Amino acid sequence: MPYSEETAGYRFNHTMLRIKDPNISIPFYTDIIGMDFIQKLEFSDFTLYFFAFDHTKGKATETEKKQGRLNREGILELTHNHGTEVLEGNPYHSGNSEPRGFGHIAITVPDVEAACARFERLGVPFQKRLTDGKMKHIAFILDPDGYWIEVLQHTL
Repeated sequence: MPYSEETAGYRFNHTMLRIKDPNISIPFYTDIIGMDFIQKLEFSDFTLYFFAFDHTKGKATETEKKQGRLNREGILELTHNHGTEVLEGNPYHSGNSEPRGFGHIAITVPDVEAACARFERLGVPFQKRLTDGKMKHIAFILDPDGYWIEVLQHTL
């Protein structure tokens, strides 16, 4: 019995990923994945960056984006702990090697083959191409920190 009146207004708002360098991760999520930058919150030791897909076709103002962040679902929060950008190697574990934990985030696209061809053209690394394995309808790309992003075709 998952539905109850007590939880009727609950929403899954966001997922947080730690990133090494915002100067690399932010362009990846905006220019390559196509997410809209919503808000930046700076603190002494870390900075938070919020992204989501813009379904207003560019009509939302910066104020509307910021004010609406807590009222929507599907937000990606990237957390940059200051100083990690100068460290050797990746300071974070993607969850997909031992010990296993977190697995991936997922996006849906109108045409998975076209999206994967675009990612290939842009030099995005793949964990799994559409042609790999038994599941020919999904791909996995890697973000700059090695997190897996599943790419699926949305159905209408």
